[in-house]
Amino acid sequence: MATGVAANLVLLPGDGVGPEVMAEAVKALEAIGRRFGHRFVTETALIGGAACDAYGVPLRDEDIRRCRAADGVLLGAVGGPQWDGVERGLRPEAALLRLRKSLRLFANLRPASVMPALIDACPLRPEKVRGVDLLVVRELTGGIYFGRPSRRWQNRRGGAALDTMIYREPEIERVGRLAFELARSRRGLVTSVDKANVLQTSRLWRQTIDRIAADYPDVTLEHVLVDAMAMHLIRTPARFDVVVTENLFGDILTDEASVLAGSIGMLPSASLGAANRKRGDRRFGLYEPIHGSAPDIAGQGKANPAGMILSAAMLLRTTLGLDEEATAVEQAVEATVASGVRTPDIATGVAASTAEFGDAVVTAILSA
Repeated sequence: MATGVAANLVLLPGDGVGPEVMAEAVKALEAIGRRFGHRFVTETALIGGAACDAYGVPLRDEDIRRCRAADGVLLGAVGGPQWDGVERGLRPEAALLRLRKSLRLFANLRPASVMPALIDACPLRPEKVRGVDLLVVRELTGGIYFGRPSRRWQNRRGGAALDTMIYREPEIERVGRLAFELARSRRGLVTSVDKANVLQTSRLWRQTIDRIAADYPDVTLEHVLVDAMAMHLIRTPARFDVVVTENLFGDILTDEASVLAGSIGMLPSASLGAANRKRGDRRFGLYEPIHGSAPDIAGQGKANPAGMILSAAMLLRTTLGLDEEATAVEQAVEATVASGVRTPDIATGVAASTAEFGDAVVTAILSA
């Protein structure tokens, strides 16, 4: 992306703290625009509970079309207790599954690293987390979340329920190849996580990953069972580089990995589609922090916007190809934390508000 060229972005603030953290990410993007001469044109749409209240559905067809036409999408968070009684297909969370499917996003990238200034914020001993820099690549389109049949029923013995876990070889191959490609630009280690000692889907997963590994002789591959991986993430997290796994396992392991960074509010994510030759092989993406809507602190200025701001940095690098600009955002967030400007989840003294943290990041971007 050349200097002065505009990028069109769709903003989906969502529910709870989503609009608060989104506002700070937009401020950071505007600061990047001023510093580097770019122009980011944004359009806001409703998603989740906010869309349910306004339109009766968690995501409208026309808003999906807006996302498809954009260069990238930023998402805040969805959901809250006020929508718990809504039928499954109309729940706020259903919007995320539909959006990912409609945008053909198949891989979720969740980096987990530990800023030196936050080592003491992690519940693990400092020597355990020093140097942690791992990237979890989670498959998004298959597995138990999408398998059919999925239903509940009553029989003579009471209630019963069924969920189906299914994976197809092409689904595994495309996310596996992405993991190997990413490892080539990092430390060259792929850890594939499965449950191949029990599940047929995991045996197919392992077989497929083994097959494609032959195309990446410069990358080391290891297989780890998911229960063992849950233990290793706590005992020896610094030894991992790129971790690739299926949908359900990735969902659980990335929440565990968030503890390493000191707060779930610190971590960004990207949901990516296939490489686009017209975009120089860059990938369209949906970018969001991994935290939820946190309705208990919504509107109080307590939310940590770092994960949302760092998600915007991932958008700059991965979808727009602006590596220097992404690095500037990441360095500004780290400088802000190191300076002591911190939201309540990571504060050691007087806590900053959501907006104060965002303002400090903007200052760091513009003063570098």
